[in-house]
Amino acid sequence: MNAFEIIGGKKLKGEIQPQGAKNEALQIIAAVLLTDQKITISNIPDIKDVNKLIELLGDMGVSIERLSKDTYTFEAKNINLDFFLSESFKAKGGGLRGSIMIVGPLLGRFGTAAIPKPGGDKIGRRRLDTHFLGFEKLGAKFVYDTKKEFFNVDATNLKGAYILLDEASVTGTANIVMAAVLAKGTTTIYNAACEPYLQQLCKMLNRMGAKITGVGSNLLTIEGVTKLGGTEHRMLPDMIEIGSFIGLAAMTESEITIKNVCYAELGVIPDVFKKLGIKFELRGDDIYIPSQKNYVIESFIDGSMLTVADAPWPGFTPDLLSIVLVVATQAKGNVLIHQKMFESRLFFVDKLIDMGAQIILCDPHRATVNGINKQYKLRGISMTSPDIRAGVSLLIAALSAEGKSTIFNIEQIERGYQDIDIRLRALGAQIKRVEVSGPGH
Repeated sequence: MNAFEIIGGKKLKGEIQPQGAKNEALQIIAAVLLTDQKITISNIPDIKDVNKLIELLGDMGVSIERLSKDTYTFEAKNINLDFFLSESFKAKGGGLRGSIMIVGPLLGRFGTAAIPKPGGDKIGRRRLDTHFLGFEKLGAKFVYDTKKEFFNVDATNLKGAYILLDEASVTGTANIVMAAVLAKGTTTIYNAACEPYLQQLCKMLNRMGAKITGVGSNLLTIEGVTKLGGTEHRMLPDMIEIGSFIGLAAMTESEITIKNVCYAELGVIPDVFKKLGIKFELRGDDIYIPSQKNYVIESFIDGSMLTVADAPWPGFTPDLLSIVLVVATQAKGNVLIHQKMFESRLFFVDKLIDMGAQIILCDPHRATVNGINKQYKLRGISMTSPDIRAGVSLLIAALSAEGKSTIFNIEQIERGYQDIDIRLRALGAQIKRVEVSGPGH
């Protein structure tokens, strides 16, 4: 096992380039299965979850060529459909939430798929009902094999349908869109997710010959086509990384420039950090954050306490709530963090309390943070990362804390963040990877 050892309390300085967006990558890479033509994708993040999905496509028979660190070509000419019933697929697919994303394209193009019960993050129940109900509306039939824990799907006769999603699930919308582009007739998806990542997928599919209208809204209309062709696609930078770096700069009083952020695609993210009192400016397409001694949390116009809550896009992404929570611990003022979309994502606050933060966990969904205005620094401790986003929040806390922190279970962090220790060292952070036999706390 690996851990990060961090000596905190240092001001950082320099430029940092956000990686390609993990949540876009899982959809875009799965979409290569929709055609037998060549697709070139650039700005792919070099992280476990994405690499596992690429490896899975290779096992299925997709020809893959890596042109550079972040650019690949995919050609899904000869797909071995028997592979889906193999133990090897079950082992690989079961440990990867992204594996669910291959179902839509396979149903659309081949009319059949099998999928093991997916694994992934421990952030409460992340249901897959939205995906399955959408496929069923298009005419797919599911049989769950309880012994083998496999879903077998027959979709030999997909037809367009009106689909009202029970939740605006990003992966659910993406998966249904990928099945619908090759279905007969017109599909209408209402309460569709409208994240930039999903817009990227729809734009890419349209370049491949799909007919999708309403992109960017929550009402998508898809006219089925018989065949899709190849294309080139560049992925957006990861907005979660961008938000994480804004928070990091504020917590450590650092002067940091975040390069090429595609600012227009960040939605309300910059505004939420501004409400915490963090100053920054846009220089071209870079976010420049000056070194700031203090930052003051705004209150609402009537003087009541600021609430930051997550909501489906264009609301604030749940993935950044843990970052906002950590940043608020050193601000001046109070804020209520309300995590509506997933339960148990706030359970890492006990680690921050051990470091000296003043937080009241009201219930599994809400925490009140009493900002200490940097009157004293957090203190370094040993801790374990429960999931990807909490892991980075703890990393930011450790970089701002006094003394040494050790973070175990960094595999969780590395599922979502590429070379994070190397990139932070380039800014002057004291962080090193150490091998450990197990959490020593």
